[in-house]
Amino acid sequence: MDFSQFNSAEQAHMTKVIEKKQMQDFMRMYSSVVERCFNSCCSDFTSKALSSKEEQCVMNCADKFLKHSERVGARFAELNADAMGSQPGKH
Repeated sequence: MDFSQFNSAEQAHMTKVIEKKQMQDFMRMYSSVVERCFNSCCSDFTSKALSSKEEQCVMNCADKFLKHSERVGARFAELNADAMGSQPGKH
């Protein structure tokens, strides 16, 4: 983002607001993954430790989510690059 039209105090404030929003988004995503993987994988509450089956399920669940996120991010970057390249006045 270009904050060049703002003074330094406004730039610092905008940067802080963006960082806070990014942290909130990350925590929301993290909580969502934890809840989804827990609900999908953990079913035996007779022990406080995960069984090997549950542990493998959680690992697969988290790995799948991370791979999905990487792919979505890469696709978004591709689409963004295409859009920036097709804007009038851009060469």
